[in-house]
This record gives sequence, structure tokens and C-alpha cells, in this order.
Amino acid sequence: MRDLVDDGNTVVVVDHDTRVLAEADYLVEMGPVAGAGGGNVIAAGTVDEVEQSQGSRIAPFLRTEPKRLRPQVTDDEMFDQGHIRMATDAIHTVKPLEVDIPRGRLVAVTGVSGSGKTTLVLETLIPALKAQAAGERLPGHVRWVDAEGIARANLIDATPIGANVRSTVATYADIHDELRRAFARTPEAKAAGYKAGAFSYNTGALRCPTCDGTGSISLDVQFLPDVEIVCPACRGSRYAEAASHIHREGKDGSLLTLPQLMDMSVDEAIDATLGLKKVQTRLQTLHDLGLGYLTLGEPTPALSGGEAQRVKLAKELHRRQTGKTFYILDEPTTGLHFEDVRQLLDVLQRLVDAGNTVLVIEHNLDVIKVADRLIDMGPEGGNGGGTVVVSGTPEQVAACSQSYTGKFLAPLLKRDRERQAQLDAQ
Repeated sequence: MRDLVDDGNTVVVVDHDTRVLAEADYLVEMGPVAGAGGGNVIAAGTVDEVEQSQGSRIAPFLRTEPKRLRPQVTDDEMFDQGHIRMATDAIHTVKPLEVDIPRGRLVAVTGVSGSGKTTLVLETLIPALKAQAAGERLPGHVRWVDAEGIARANLIDATPIGANVRSTVATYADIHDELRRAFARTPEAKAAGYKAGAFSYNTGALRCPTCDGTGSISLDVQFLPDVEIVCPACRGSRYAEAASHIHREGKDGSLLTLPQLMDMSVDEAIDATLGLKKVQTRLQTLHDLGLGYLTLGEPTPALSGGEAQRVKLAKELHRRQTGKTFYILDEPTTGLHFEDVRQLLDVLQRLVDAGNTVLVIEHNLDVIKVADRLIDMGPEGGNGGGTVVVSGTPEQVAACSQSYTGKFLAPLLKRDRERQAQLDAQ
């Protein structure tokens, strides 16, 4: 990029990585939050000027203050809750290897692109754990696996949540059913004879008859692909006119219909659903994951990969936690702001605190440095990789001269230690 600038070009980069931002000649920060609460330039100037800006959300992350985003265990405590061990033969470019993963910890698998992270985790570890939990035969290249106490391996990835436009944020997060029951209890619904089922826009009596509860209609254009437009009858609400006559009174005295609620963002709905404990809990989890800007009626197929991954994670958090689940997330911080990363780590810590094991395939050094244990693959990509270069705490990986991850992790940890020493001295 510097070469392009030196040749007289202008280079504009959309990025969150502070190592990239710190090299910029000029920063333009949008915000202050996502969705309807954003869309403003909240800071602009050189890196130093943005760092000093009171309204900036990125400024605290540009400064060199050490940030302890989660509690980490010591090397002596690492395997107190048990081991998850596996031995494999060669597959693709990954050589025969053995891995030892601590139970009940946050573990990061690191390494350069093509080093074998995906093969190790997605093509080997997950199938092996699922096979063992189901009492089935292990994958052919897996020699043995020892994962006593692990009853479920759950991959939370960025694949779209279905292809059905009837699936919305509210239905997937188990919010819509609670709202339907709440509206069925209202005096207006009882007087009209509407039960909870009537408020379903899939099969209920109150769904829009024009679009059949999808919120849109398809126009058949001869010789061209069909065109989707917003339903002219319900204007995208999915409900018939009769649904606008059923109101629920909130604790603040406001009267809202279900179509109005479904058109609200998660953050707006938190205030509008006071008194509905389950709904509030689920909405708060979405907010905690940085998804407060999503509308309840937003179709899940339209979500980005990162949004879909976090909505899946929110749903998982409301399962009864037994401490016997192995959660795997593939690069969960891709495209996230540092504040979103902090919120994500808070949620992952809740899973760890419940006794679960959480493994992330990750390149983000701010996540890598706070993991309990790292498994660094490599050293190179392709045929030059496929081995475990080093496995240990972030400090141990930083001390490994063969690790590319360690090369970039070492100065980051050193800077944090020096800054912490300065703060302690003050």
C-alpha cells in the first residue's frame, strides 16, 4: 500500500486492525454505533488527533494501554479440568500428529494461511469428537481420541442461517413464540378469540393473505428472473390489518402491536418488552454480542456471515449448560470492531465459566494473546506446514523462534508488560 501511495495514488482502506490504522496518514471514523444509531463521522484526522478525540470509539484501542479482556489460567492450572487428546495419520498437507487440548478452557488454533488449521479442526477434531460421542467409528485418518466427558461438539460457523425468508431474528432466537403468547394474553386478543397460534405469520389467522406471511411478493417477469418486492398490502410487516388492533401495554404504559415490535431493533425492543423475562434475556444476549441494531423481523438469510455466527452463538447461550460441550468457532472476529471483539470474548467466557471447552481458529492477536492455550500450526503454508510448531500459553508461543505467530505476539506481550509496569509505578 505504501508503494501505491509513493507512486502518487490515494489508497482508502476499510479496516479494524489497529496495526493497520496506526500506519494511516488520515483516519475517518464512522459511528457512534451500528445501524440506525450510526452513519455519522465521529472523528477525523491523523492518528494522534483521533487518539485525543473525546467522541472516538476506536481511540482507547489505538492507545498502548494493556487491556485484560478475560482472566487467563496459569500453566500449572491448565489441565485441572481434564484433557482432550487425539492422534492422527497424515491427511492432505497435515502430517501425522498428536494434540492435547485442556478441557474447560479457551483455546486458539493459530498459524499462517494454509498451515493446516482447518484440516486439523474442521476435518479431523470435530468429526472425531462427534463419532466418539455417538459411539460410531472414527474417521479413517484418526488413530485414537480421548475426550471423556465431552457429549457434544458444536461448530458455530458463519454459514447462512437457512434459506427460508420466514426465518427471522426473532424466530431463530426463540423470541417470537414468547411474544405471540404475550399478545394472546391481552384483553383485545381474548375478546377477538385469538390464541397464540393466530399470531404466527407462517400459519396463523393474522398473517397477511396477500404475501402469505413472507412480507414480500414475487413478480413473474417474462424472459427475466422473478423480481421480489415488498408486499403492498402489509408493507413488509407480514401481518394482516387485524393484527394492528391488538395491543400490549408495556410497563411504561406504552401500547404496541406485534407488527410494530417486529419492526423494532433489538435495542429498542429491550425497552418495549419490559415484564417479559425470557424475551428480555434473549434480547440482552443479542445486545451483548453487538447485535443490538438488528431488527426482530429481519430475515436470517440476509444476515452477514459474522452476524449469522453471533446469532447462532446467542441461541446456544440459552441452552441448558452441562459443561460437556466442545464449542468450535472459525475466525469469529473477522470484520469485527474492537468493541465487538471485547463483547464476543465476554460471551465466550460465559461458556467457559459454565465448564465448556471453547476452541477458536483465529488470526486476531488481541484474541490470541488472551487465550489460555495456543496450538500453533505451520510453520509454513501448504507442504511446508501441517505440523504443530508449538503448543502452550501465549508467552510460551511468543518465546518459540520457529513460530510466525510468536514473532508477532512477542512484541505485543512485551509492550503490555512494559505499559503495565509503568502504570504500577504510578
